[in-house]
Amino acid sequence: MTTHEQIIALVLASAACHKAAALPPSPPAVQVADVVQRDVPIYRTWVANLNGFVNIDVRPQVEGYVHNQMYKEGRYVTEGELLFLIDPGNHKALADQAKSALDRDAAALAKARLNVERDGQLIANAVISRQEFDNDLAREQQAAAAVVSDRATLARVRLNRDWTQVTSPIAGIVGVAQAQVGTLVSPPTTMTTVSQVDPIKVQFNITESEYLRSVEGNHWVEPGRSAKPALELILDDGSVSPQRGTVIVTNRQVDQQTGTIAIQGLFPNPGNVLRPGQHAKVRAAVETRKGALVVPQRAVNELQGAHRVGVVAADGKVDVRTVRAGEQVGNMRIIDDGLRPGEKIIVEGFARVRPGMFVRASLGPSGPTASVTAPPSAAPSPGR
Repeated sequence: MTTHEQIIALVLASAACHKAAALPPSPPAVQVADVVQRDVPIYRTWVANLNGFVNIDVRPQVEGYVHNQMYKEGRYVTEGELLFLIDPGNHKALADQAKSALDRDAAALAKARLNVERDGQLIANAVISRQEFDNDLAREQQAAAAVVSDRATLARVRLNRDWTQVTSPIAGIVGVAQAQVGTLVSPPTTMTTVSQVDPIKVQFNITESEYLRSVEGNHWVEPGRSAKPALELILDDGSVSPQRGTVIVTNRQVDQQTGTIAIQGLFPNPGNVLRPGQHAKVRAAVETRKGALVVPQRAVNELQGAHRVGVVAADGKVDVRTVRAGEQVGNMRIIDDGLRPGEKIIVEGFARVRPGMFVRASLGPSGPTASVTAPPSAAPSPGR
């Protein structure tokens, strides 16, 4: 290439560079979502403990040695099902003895009545004295009283003999035996425990302010006030029980040390899957924010304690605003101030924009249908 040709090539290249530099850059692409106005339930979560709806310590009514254990530990038993046998030998002997005493005194009563009947005729004919007849009447009364006492004694010892069969007072899950075969037991001895676990009871504590907000709002914490079961149960593995529960007890007072009120809820427990002593979390919608403005949580950017969002106008121009952010509910965030319904905010690409910049906006996946339900992994309320 000649020198003249090289000069022409350089001139053309320089002109091309100047032309390219003069072209404006393409606006960055962002994804946006609508600011939606809706009624939003506000959820709270509390640490809870599970307990049987009814828990009964099974104790014997009589003293004796455990002769046999009749149940399998940890399984479901029905009301009246036999759990233990206490050696009945001593109680059977006492019952036989009481029966013999009753038979003896019944015979004595029969003889006394014959004497009264016979001497009643003799005294009418003045054969015997009045004193002797009165003695016959007294002996009859004493024999009758002895028979009544013997019958009571026989009933008591027979009852003790029946009590050597220890049965379950309720239907439920029976625990591990605390009295083994050969153990000497008496009425203070706890032999095992039976718990009714369907339904199962759940206890948790709420703050005084949460209680007051419920009383002023949807009344979820007052037994019988909620139109439908208000409680959800989150198990230790993070799964949510398919059965919802209701509040059955709100304690009469606030704990002076913790500032909380004890609440008891009741949950159906088909299959007896849940057991006393388990740890869980209880979740409830404590109030409903009417007409709240909600946006996807990822649209809210926090910097030095301030919350900012990017608003895209109809002409594609970006306005970066500082907003007052409220509750986070699921994957959405309530905005208390700074936005209007229907505005479009940036949910993807905020870091690439500046105030006054023009962008190419497309609707992102987190639109108006995004969930505002608290996720199962919601953290417990502070301080509980």
